[in-house]
Amino acid sequence: MKNNEFLKLSAFELTSGYKRGSFTVSDVIETVLEHIEANERNLNALITPMYEEARSRAWMLDAALGRGEDMGPLFGVPVVVKDNITIDGIRTTCGSRMLENWIPPYSAHVVECLERAGAVIIGKANMDEFAMGSSTEYSAFGPTLNPWDLSRVPGGSSGGSAASVAAGYAPISLGSDTGGSIRQPAAFCGVYGLKPTYSLVSRYGLVAFASSLDQIGPFARNLSDLAMALQVISEVDARDATCIRKERPNYSEFLNVESLKGFKVGYLSGYESMEIDEEIKRGVTQALRICQDAGANIVEVKLPISTRYGLPCYYTIAPAEASSNLARFDGVQYGFSVEAEDLQDLYLKTRGAGFGPEVKRRILIGTFVLGSSRYDAYYLQAQKVRQLIIREFDAAFSEADVLLTPATPTLPFKRGEKITDPVKAYMADLFTIPANLAGLPGLSMKISFSHSGLPVGVQLVGKRFGEGDILKTASVIEKVVGPAVISLGGDRK
Repeated sequence: MKNNEFLKLSAFELTSGYKRGSFTVSDVIETVLEHIEANERNLNALITPMYEEARSRAWMLDAALGRGEDMGPLFGVPVVVKDNITIDGIRTTCGSRMLENWIPPYSAHVVECLERAGAVIIGKANMDEFAMGSSTEYSAFGPTLNPWDLSRVPGGSSGGSAASVAAGYAPISLGSDTGGSIRQPAAFCGVYGLKPTYSLVSRYGLVAFASSLDQIGPFARNLSDLAMALQVISEVDARDATCIRKERPNYSEFLNVESLKGFKVGYLSGYESMEIDEEIKRGVTQALRICQDAGANIVEVKLPISTRYGLPCYYTIAPAEASSNLARFDGVQYGFSVEAEDLQDLYLKTRGAGFGPEVKRRILIGTFVLGSSRYDAYYLQAQKVRQLIIREFDAAFSEADVLLTPATPTLPFKRGEKITDPVKAYMADLFTIPANLAGLPGLSMKISFSHSGLPVGVQLVGKRFGEGDILKTASVIEKVVGPAVISLGGDRK
Protein backbone atom coordinates (compact mmCIF):
# COMPACT_ATOMS: atom_id res chain seq x y z
CA MET A 1 0.00 0.00 0.00
CA LYS A 2 1.28 3.46 -0.94
CA ASN A 3 1.65 5.73 2.04
CA ASN A 4 -0.80 8.34 0.70
CA GLU A 5 -3.47 5.62 0.65
CA PHE A 6 -3.40 5.75 4.47
CA LEU A 7 -5.18 9.11 4.27
CA LYS A 8 -8.26 7.52 2.69
CA LEU A 9 -8.64 4.67 5.18
CA SER A 10 -11.46 4.63 7.69
CA ALA A 11 -10.89 4.09 11.40
CA PHE A 12 -12.03 0.49 11.02
CA GLU A 13 -9.67 -0.10 8.08
CA LEU A 14 -6.77 1.35 10.06
CA THR A 15 -7.36 -0.81 13.13
CA SER A 16 -7.81 -3.90 10.92
CA GLY A 17 -4.53 -3.14 9.15
CA TYR A 18 -2.69 -2.86 12.46
CA LYS A 19 -4.09 -6.21 13.58
CA ARG A 20 -2.95 -7.89 10.35
CA GLY A 21 0.48 -6.32 10.58
CA SER A 22 0.01 -4.65 7.18
CA PHE A 23 1.45 -1.40 8.52
CA THR A 24 2.34 0.25 11.81
CA VAL A 25 0.83 3.17 13.68
CA SER A 26 4.06 5.09 13.09
CA ASP A 27 3.73 4.51 9.33
CA VAL A 28 0.26 6.04 9.33
CA ILE A 29 0.99 8.92 11.68
CA GLU A 30 4.15 9.94 9.80
CA THR A 31 2.20 9.99 6.52
CA VAL A 32 -0.56 12.06 8.11
CA LEU A 33 1.87 14.58 9.58
CA GLU A 34 3.66 14.99 6.24
CA HIS A 35 0.27 15.56 4.59
CA ILE A 36 -0.62 18.22 7.16
CA GLU A 37 2.72 20.02 6.74
CA ALA A 38 2.25 20.08 2.98
CA ASN A 39 -1.26 21.54 3.08
CA GLU A 40 -1.71 23.44 6.30
CA ARG A 41 -0.29 26.70 4.98
CA ASN A 42 -3.27 26.93 2.61
CA LEU A 43 -5.98 25.36 4.77
CA ASN A 44 -5.14 26.68 8.28
CA ALA A 45 -7.32 24.02 9.91
CA LEU A 46 -5.14 23.61 13.01
CA ILE A 47 -4.17 26.15 15.64
CA THR A 48 -1.78 23.79 17.42
CA PRO A 49 -0.40 20.78 15.53
CA MET A 50 0.80 18.06 17.93
CA TYR A 51 3.58 16.49 15.85
CA GLU A 52 5.93 15.31 18.57
CA GLU A 53 3.13 14.16 20.86
CA ALA A 54 1.59 12.17 17.99
CA ARG A 55 4.91 10.52 17.09
CA SER A 56 5.55 9.57 20.69
CA ARG A 57 2.03 8.16 21.03
CA ALA A 58 2.43 6.16 17.80
CA TRP A 59 5.69 4.62 19.01
CA MET A 60 4.06 3.68 22.33
CA LEU A 61 1.07 2.06 20.58
CA ASP A 62 3.33 0.10 18.22
CA ALA A 63 5.23 -1.19 21.24
CA ALA A 64 1.98 -2.18 22.96
CA LEU A 65 0.85 -4.01 19.83
CA GLY A 66 4.16 -5.86 19.72
CA ARG A 67 3.57 -7.04 23.29
CA GLY A 68 0.18 -8.41 22.31
CA GLU A 69 -1.82 -5.96 24.42
CA ASP A 70 -5.52 -5.44 23.76
CA MET A 71 -6.38 -2.79 21.19
CA GLY A 72 -9.01 -0.16 21.86
CA PRO A 73 -11.71 0.57 19.26
CA LEU A 74 -9.79 3.61 17.94
CA PHE A 75 -6.32 2.09 18.25
CA GLY A 76 -3.86 4.17 16.22
CA VAL A 77 -6.59 6.29 14.63
CA PRO A 78 -5.59 9.96 14.01
CA VAL A 79 -8.06 12.36 15.62
CA VAL A 80 -8.30 16.16 15.63
CA VAL A 81 -9.88 17.97 18.60
CA LYS A 82 -11.48 21.42 18.52
CA ASP A 83 -9.49 24.01 20.41
CA ASN A 84 -12.13 24.67 23.07
CA ILE A 85 -11.70 21.11 24.39
CA THR A 86 -8.86 20.84 26.92
CA ILE A 87 -5.88 18.52 26.68
CA ASP A 88 -3.55 18.35 29.67
CA GLY A 89 -0.33 20.24 28.90
CA ILE A 90 -1.44 21.40 25.42
CA ARG A 91 -2.48 25.01 24.94
CA THR A 92 -6.20 25.61 24.49
CA THR A 93 -6.92 28.97 22.89
CA CYS A 94 -10.62 28.84 21.95
CA GLY A 95 -9.49 30.73 18.85
CA SER A 96 -8.96 33.84 21.02
CA ARG A 97 -6.07 36.08 22.01
CA MET A 98 -7.58 35.98 25.48
CA LEU A 99 -6.33 32.39 25.89
CA GLU A 100 -3.45 32.49 23.40
CA ASN A 101 -0.95 30.98 25.83
CA TRP A 102 -3.22 29.13 28.26
CA ILE A 103 -2.10 25.56 29.00
CA PRO A 104 -4.77 23.63 30.92
CA PRO A 105 -3.66 21.29 33.73
CA TYR A 106 -6.33 18.69 32.88
CA SER A 107 -7.95 16.91 29.95
CA ALA A 108 -11.61 16.95 28.96
CA HIS A 109 -13.57 13.77 29.59
CA VAL A 110 -13.92 13.14 25.85
CA VAL A 111 -10.13 13.37 25.45
CA GLU A 112 -9.66 10.81 28.23
CA CYS A 113 -12.15 8.57 26.39
CA LEU A 114 -10.24 8.94 23.12
CA GLU A 115 -6.94 8.09 24.79
CA ARG A 116 -8.38 5.00 26.51
CA ALA A 117 -9.72 3.90 23.11
CA GLY A 118 -6.20 4.13 21.64
CA ALA A 119 -6.65 7.24 19.47
CA VAL A 120 -3.72 9.46 18.43
CA ILE A 121 -4.59 13.15 18.78
CA ILE A 122 -2.66 15.00 16.09
CA GLY A 123 -3.73 18.59 16.67
CA LYS A 124 -6.13 21.23 18.02
CA ALA A 125 -8.54 22.54 15.39
CA ASN A 126 -9.12 26.15 14.40
CA MET A 127 -12.49 27.66 15.31
CA ASP A 128 -14.48 30.86 15.54
CA GLU A 129 -13.45 32.68 18.72
CA PHE A 130 -15.13 31.05 21.74
CA ALA A 131 -17.30 29.12 19.26
CA MET A 132 -19.16 32.28 18.19
CA GLY A 133 -19.51 32.27 14.43
CA SER A 134 -20.63 30.32 11.39
CA SER A 135 -17.59 30.61 9.12
CA THR A 136 -14.35 30.19 11.15
CA GLU A 137 -13.44 33.69 9.99
CA TYR A 138 -13.62 35.01 13.56
CA SER A 139 -10.55 33.12 14.76
CA ALA A 140 -7.73 35.22 16.16
CA PHE A 141 -5.36 32.85 14.33
CA GLY A 142 -6.68 33.47 10.84
CA PRO A 143 -9.55 31.86 8.92
CA THR A 144 -9.81 28.21 7.95
CA LEU A 145 -10.61 27.62 4.27
CA ASN A 146 -12.96 25.10 2.71
CA PRO A 147 -11.12 22.06 1.24
CA TRP A 148 -13.64 21.95 -1.65
CA ASP A 149 -12.99 25.54 -2.69
CA LEU A 150 -10.26 27.56 -1.00
CA SER A 151 -12.10 30.81 -1.75
CA ARG A 152 -15.01 29.71 0.46
CA VAL A 153 -15.57 29.24 4.19
CA PRO A 154 -15.78 25.79 5.83
CA GLY A 155 -18.61 26.86 8.12
CA GLY A 156 -18.30 27.34 11.85
CA SER A 157 -17.67 27.45 14.58
CA SER A 158 -16.06 23.98 14.25
CA GLY A 159 -14.69 24.77 10.79
CA GLY A 160 -11.21 23.47 11.53
CA SER A 161 -12.58 20.13 12.76
CA ALA A 162 -14.76 19.67 9.66
CA ALA A 163 -12.04 20.79 7.24
CA SER A 164 -9.49 18.43 8.86
CA VAL A 165 -11.68 15.41 8.13
CA ALA A 166 -12.57 16.59 4.62
CA ALA A 167 -8.90 17.24 3.79
CA GLY A 168 -7.65 13.85 4.95
CA TYR A 169 -5.88 14.98 8.13
CA ALA A 170 -7.86 12.46 10.18
CA PRO A 171 -10.84 10.12 9.69
CA ILE A 172 -12.44 11.47 12.90
CA SER A 173 -12.50 14.82 14.68
CA LEU A 174 -14.38 16.37 17.58
CA GLY A 175 -16.23 19.67 17.60
CA SER A 176 -18.79 21.44 19.72
CA ASP A 177 -22.29 22.47 18.70
CA THR A 178 -24.17 25.31 20.41
CA GLY A 179 -26.43 26.38 17.55
CA GLY A 180 -25.21 24.32 14.59
CA SER A 181 -21.43 24.48 14.96
CA ILE A 182 -20.97 20.81 14.04
CA ARG A 183 -23.77 20.29 11.54
CA GLN A 184 -23.33 23.48 9.49
CA PRO A 185 -19.56 23.00 8.82
CA ALA A 186 -20.19 19.28 8.17
CA ALA A 187 -22.63 20.31 5.42
CA PHE A 188 -20.22 22.90 4.00
CA CYS A 189 -17.30 20.43 3.98
CA GLY A 190 -19.23 17.38 2.75
CA VAL A 191 -18.66 15.16 5.80
CA TYR A 192 -20.80 13.68 8.58
CA GLY A 193 -21.33 15.72 11.73
CA LEU A 194 -23.40 14.69 14.74
CA LYS A 195 -24.69 16.83 17.59
CA PRO A 196 -25.77 14.33 20.25
CA THR A 197 -28.73 14.76 22.58
CA TYR A 198 -27.94 17.33 25.26
CA SER A 199 -26.54 15.46 28.29
CA LEU A 200 -25.44 12.35 26.34
CA VAL A 201 -21.79 13.46 26.12
CA SER A 202 -19.95 15.00 29.07
CA ARG A 203 -19.06 18.69 28.78
CA TYR A 204 -16.29 18.41 31.40
CA GLY A 205 -13.26 20.17 29.90
CA LEU A 206 -15.28 22.02 27.24
CA VAL A 207 -14.77 25.76 27.64
CA ALA A 208 -18.32 27.03 28.08
CA PHE A 209 -20.08 29.32 25.62
CA ALA A 210 -23.77 28.73 26.45
CA SER A 211 -24.02 25.95 29.01
CA SER A 212 -27.64 24.94 28.35
CA LEU A 213 -26.92 24.55 24.62
CA ASP A 214 -23.29 23.37 24.24
CA GLN A 215 -22.65 19.76 23.25
CA ILE A 216 -19.54 17.91 22.02
CA GLY A 217 -19.91 15.65 18.99
CA PRO A 218 -17.92 13.86 16.25
CA PHE A 219 -17.14 14.40 12.57
CA ALA A 220 -16.29 11.53 10.21
CA ARG A 221 -16.23 10.56 6.54
CA ASN A 222 -18.51 7.56 7.01
CA LEU A 223 -21.23 6.48 9.41
CA SER A 224 -19.31 3.52 10.79
CA ASP A 225 -16.57 5.80 12.11
CA LEU A 226 -19.12 8.33 13.33
CA ALA A 227 -21.01 5.70 15.32
CA MET A 228 -17.78 4.35 16.82
CA ALA A 229 -16.63 7.84 17.82
CA LEU A 230 -19.98 8.52 19.47
CA GLN A 231 -19.72 5.20 21.33
CA VAL A 232 -16.31 6.14 22.67
CA ILE A 233 -17.04 9.70 23.80
CA SER A 234 -20.53 9.13 25.25
CA GLU A 235 -19.25 7.32 28.34
CA VAL A 236 -21.00 8.44 31.55
CA ASP A 237 -19.06 11.06 33.52
CA ALA A 238 -19.87 12.00 37.13
CA ARG A 239 -17.93 15.28 36.81
CA ASP A 240 -20.65 16.75 34.58
CA ALA A 241 -23.84 17.02 36.60
CA THR A 242 -25.89 17.23 33.40
CA CYS A 243 -24.43 14.03 31.90
CA ILE A 244 -27.24 11.49 31.99
CA ARG A 245 -26.73 8.26 33.90
CA LYS A 246 -28.17 5.73 31.48
CA GLU A 247 -26.81 2.85 29.46
CA ARG A 248 -25.74 3.71 25.93
CA PRO A 249 -26.76 1.34 23.12
CA ASN A 250 -24.30 -0.09 20.60
CA TYR A 251 -24.63 2.65 18.00
CA SER A 252 -22.94 0.60 15.28
CA GLU A 253 -25.82 -1.89 15.35
CA PHE A 254 -28.16 0.75 13.95
CA LEU A 255 -26.20 0.77 10.71
CA ASN A 256 -27.04 -2.84 9.81
CA VAL A 257 -30.35 -2.03 8.12
CA GLU A 258 -31.55 -2.44 4.57
CA SER A 259 -35.13 -1.21 4.93
CA LEU A 260 -37.09 1.60 6.59
CA LYS A 261 -40.41 -0.25 6.29
CA GLY A 262 -42.88 1.06 8.86
CA PHE A 263 -40.58 4.00 9.66
CA LYS A 264 -41.92 7.55 9.44
CA VAL A 265 -39.69 10.28 8.03
CA GLY A 266 -41.04 13.80 8.45
CA TYR A 267 -40.23 16.73 6.18
CA LEU A 268 -40.61 20.41 6.99
CA SER A 269 -43.85 21.87 5.71
CA GLY A 270 -43.28 24.71 3.26
CA TYR A 271 -39.52 24.28 2.90
CA GLU A 272 -39.92 24.43 -0.91
CA SER A 273 -41.09 28.05 -0.71
CA MET A 274 -38.42 29.21 1.76
CA GLU A 275 -35.36 31.25 0.75
CA ILE A 276 -33.09 28.27 0.24
CA ASP A 277 -30.68 27.47 -2.58
CA GLU A 278 -32.47 25.40 -5.21
CA GLU A 279 -29.76 22.73 -5.13
CA ILE A 280 -30.33 22.25 -1.41
CA LYS A 281 -34.07 21.86 -2.01
CA ARG A 282 -33.29 19.20 -4.61
CA GLY A 283 -30.99 17.51 -2.11
CA VAL A 284 -33.78 17.27 0.47
CA THR A 285 -36.15 15.89 -2.18
CA GLN A 286 -33.52 13.33 -3.19
CA ALA A 287 -33.01 12.20 0.42
CA LEU A 288 -36.75 11.87 0.97
CA ARG A 289 -37.06 9.81 -2.20
CA ILE A 290 -34.30 7.45 -1.03
CA CYS A 291 -36.07 6.97 2.31
CA GLN A 292 -39.37 6.35 0.54
CA ASP A 293 -37.76 3.80 -1.79
CA ALA A 294 -36.44 2.03 1.32
CA GLY A 295 -40.00 1.63 2.63
CA ALA A 296 -40.38 4.71 4.84
CA ASN A 297 -43.62 6.63 5.10
CA ILE A 298 -43.03 10.29 4.27
CA VAL A 299 -45.12 12.68 6.38
CA GLU A 300 -45.44 16.45 6.44
CA VAL A 301 -44.51 18.12 9.73
CA LYS A 302 -45.21 21.71 10.73
CA LEU A 303 -42.72 23.63 12.88
CA PRO A 304 -43.88 27.26 12.54
CA ILE A 305 -42.57 28.46 15.92
CA SER A 306 -39.14 26.86 15.45
CA THR A 307 -38.60 28.22 11.94
CA ARG A 308 -39.93 31.72 12.69
CA TYR A 309 -38.73 32.32 16.25
CA GLY A 310 -35.83 29.90 16.69
CA LEU A 311 -33.17 32.41 15.61
CA PRO A 312 -34.29 35.37 17.78
CA CYS A 313 -34.88 33.00 20.70
CA TYR A 314 -31.38 31.56 20.38
CA TYR A 315 -29.72 34.95 19.91
CA THR A 316 -31.25 36.08 23.18
CA ILE A 317 -30.48 33.01 25.33
CA ALA A 318 -27.02 32.14 23.96
CA PRO A 319 -25.52 35.65 24.35
CA ALA A 320 -27.02 35.89 27.84
CA GLU A 321 -25.25 32.70 28.88
CA ALA A 322 -22.09 33.79 27.09
CA SER A 323 -22.09 37.10 28.95
CA SER A 324 -22.10 35.18 32.22
CA ASN A 325 -19.64 32.43 31.21
CA LEU A 326 -17.08 34.79 29.71
CA ALA A 327 -17.08 37.10 32.71
CA ARG A 328 -14.29 34.90 34.14
CA PHE A 329 -11.86 36.17 31.49
CA ASP A 330 -10.87 39.38 33.23
CA GLY A 331 -7.07 39.41 33.24
CA VAL A 332 -6.78 38.46 36.91
CA GLN A 333 -6.43 34.68 37.26
CA TYR A 334 -5.24 33.37 33.90
CA GLY A 335 -5.08 34.15 30.24
CA PHE A 336 -4.36 37.46 28.55
CA SER A 337 -3.76 40.50 30.78
CA VAL A 338 -2.88 44.14 30.21
CA GLU A 339 -1.05 46.43 32.60
CA ALA A 340 -3.48 48.83 34.22
CA GLU A 341 -3.77 51.49 36.91
CA ASP A 342 -6.55 49.82 38.89
CA LEU A 343 -8.91 46.83 38.77
CA GLN A 344 -11.59 48.50 36.66
CA ASP A 345 -8.96 49.70 34.20
CA LEU A 346 -7.58 46.13 34.08
CA TYR A 347 -11.01 44.72 33.19
CA LEU A 348 -11.63 47.29 30.48
CA LYS A 349 -8.21 47.07 28.82
CA THR A 350 -7.88 43.28 29.03
CA ARG A 351 -11.33 42.47 27.70
CA GLY A 352 -11.13 45.25 25.12
CA ALA A 353 -7.86 43.94 23.69
CA GLY A 354 -8.38 40.21 24.31
CA PHE A 355 -11.82 39.67 22.76
CA GLY A 356 -12.60 39.97 19.07
CA PRO A 357 -15.55 41.93 17.59
CA GLU A 358 -18.06 39.05 17.38
CA VAL A 359 -17.44 37.99 20.99
CA LYS A 360 -17.79 41.58 22.16
CA ARG A 361 -21.04 41.90 20.20
CA ARG A 362 -22.55 38.86 21.86
CA ILE A 363 -21.37 39.83 25.34
CA LEU A 364 -23.01 43.23 24.89
CA ILE A 365 -26.26 41.66 23.66
CA GLY A 366 -26.25 39.19 26.54
CA THR A 367 -25.54 41.83 29.15
CA PHE A 368 -28.31 43.99 27.69
CA VAL A 369 -31.01 41.28 27.79
CA LEU A 370 -30.06 40.32 31.35
CA GLY A 371 -30.44 43.87 32.64
CA SER A 372 -33.00 44.23 35.40
CA SER A 373 -35.23 46.51 33.31
CA ARG A 374 -35.11 44.23 30.26
CA TYR A 375 -34.94 40.72 31.73
CA ASP A 376 -38.68 40.03 31.55
CA ALA A 377 -39.13 41.53 28.10
CA TYR A 378 -36.25 39.66 26.45
CA TYR A 379 -34.62 36.81 28.36
CA LEU A 380 -37.74 35.53 30.12
CA GLN A 381 -39.76 35.73 26.89
CA ALA A 382 -37.07 33.82 25.03
CA GLN A 383 -37.18 31.05 27.63
CA LYS A 384 -40.95 30.83 27.19
CA VAL A 385 -40.50 30.54 23.42
CA ARG A 386 -37.92 27.82 24.03
CA GLN A 387 -40.54 25.80 25.91
CA LEU A 388 -42.97 26.25 23.01
CA ILE A 389 -40.30 24.96 20.60
CA ILE A 390 -39.75 21.89 22.79
CA ARG A 391 -43.50 21.18 22.79
CA GLU A 392 -43.67 21.73 19.04
CA PHE A 393 -40.99 19.09 18.48
CA ASP A 394 -42.79 16.72 20.87
CA ALA A 395 -45.92 17.08 18.70
CA ALA A 396 -43.89 16.57 15.52
CA PHE A 397 -42.39 13.35 16.85
CA SER A 398 -45.84 11.99 17.57
CA GLU A 399 -46.20 11.93 13.77
CA ALA A 400 -42.65 11.03 12.68
CA ASP A 401 -39.68 8.98 13.90
CA VAL A 402 -37.09 11.36 12.43
CA LEU A 403 -37.23 14.72 10.66
CA LEU A 404 -35.35 15.43 7.43
CA THR A 405 -34.59 19.10 6.74
CA PRO A 406 -32.05 21.25 4.94
CA ALA A 407 -28.82 21.53 6.96
CA THR A 408 -28.19 25.08 5.76
CA PRO A 409 -30.08 27.64 3.67
CA THR A 410 -27.12 28.14 1.32
CA LEU A 411 -24.11 26.40 -0.12
CA PRO A 412 -20.69 27.38 1.31
CA PHE A 413 -20.35 31.13 0.86
CA LYS A 414 -17.32 33.14 -0.18
CA ARG A 415 -14.78 34.22 2.41
CA GLY A 416 -15.63 37.77 3.58
CA GLU A 417 -19.10 37.66 2.03
CA LYS A 418 -21.02 37.92 5.30
CA ILE A 419 -18.47 39.08 7.81
CA THR A 420 -19.71 42.70 7.73
CA ASP A 421 -23.36 41.66 8.12
CA PRO A 422 -23.73 39.56 11.29
CA VAL A 423 -27.50 39.10 10.88
CA LYS A 424 -26.99 37.58 7.43
CA ALA A 425 -24.31 35.31 8.92
CA TYR A 426 -26.64 34.22 11.72
CA MET A 427 -29.11 32.96 9.11
CA ALA A 428 -26.65 30.15 8.29
CA ASP A 429 -27.92 28.35 11.41
CA LEU A 430 -31.64 28.69 10.61
CA PHE A 431 -32.25 24.93 10.44
CA THR A 432 -29.80 23.80 13.11
CA ILE A 433 -30.59 26.10 16.05
CA PRO A 434 -34.02 24.61 16.97
CA ALA A 435 -32.47 21.22 17.82
CA ASN A 436 -30.13 22.91 20.30
CA LEU A 437 -32.98 24.80 21.93
CA ALA A 438 -34.93 21.55 22.30
CA GLY A 439 -31.87 19.48 23.33
CA LEU A 440 -32.36 17.05 20.41
CA PRO A 441 -29.80 15.07 18.40
CA GLY A 442 -29.07 16.18 14.85
CA LEU A 443 -26.88 14.80 12.08
CA SER A 444 -25.69 16.54 8.94
CA MET A 445 -24.51 14.57 5.90
CA LYS A 446 -23.61 15.08 2.25
CA ILE A 447 -26.42 14.13 -0.11
CA SER A 448 -24.93 15.32 -3.41
CA PHE A 449 -22.73 17.93 -5.08
CA SER A 450 -23.82 21.20 -6.64
CA HIS A 451 -23.22 22.05 -10.29
CA SER A 452 -20.15 23.97 -9.15
CA GLY A 453 -18.77 20.96 -7.27
CA LEU A 454 -19.67 22.07 -3.73
CA PRO A 455 -21.14 19.66 -1.15
CA VAL A 456 -24.90 19.74 -0.57
CA GLY A 457 -25.94 18.72 2.94
CA VAL A 458 -29.16 17.59 4.61
CA GLN A 459 -30.01 17.28 8.28
CA LEU A 460 -31.69 14.49 10.26
CA VAL A 461 -33.19 15.39 13.65
CA GLY A 462 -34.34 12.77 16.14
CA LYS A 463 -36.15 12.44 19.43
CA ARG A 464 -34.20 12.83 22.69
CA PHE A 465 -31.69 9.98 22.76
CA GLY A 466 -32.90 9.02 19.29
CA GLU A 467 -29.37 8.84 17.85
CA GLY A 468 -30.09 5.28 16.77
CA ASP A 469 -33.04 6.32 14.58
CA ILE A 470 -30.92 9.05 12.98
CA LEU A 471 -28.06 6.65 12.25
CA LYS A 472 -30.50 4.07 10.87
CA THR A 473 -31.99 6.59 8.44
CA ALA A 474 -28.61 8.01 7.47
CA SER A 475 -27.30 4.50 6.85
CA VAL A 476 -29.99 3.83 4.26
CA ILE A 477 -29.13 7.11 2.52
CA GLU A 478 -25.38 6.42 2.67
CA LYS A 479 -25.85 3.08 0.91
CA VAL A 480 -27.21 5.03 -2.08
CA VAL A 481 -25.06 8.20 -2.16
CA GLY A 482 -21.86 6.74 -0.68
CA PRO A 483 -19.63 8.04 2.12
CA ALA A 484 -17.72 11.30 2.09
CA VAL A 485 -14.47 11.65 0.14
CA ILE A 486 -11.27 13.63 0.69
CA SER A 487 -10.84 16.92 -1.12
CA LEU A 488 -8.14 19.57 -1.36
CA GLY A 489 -8.94 22.59 -3.47
CA GLY A 490 -11.83 20.76 -5.10
CA ASP A 491 -9.82 17.71 -6.17
CA ARG A 492 -11.65 14.60 -5.02
CA LYS A 493 -9.63 11.69 -3.72
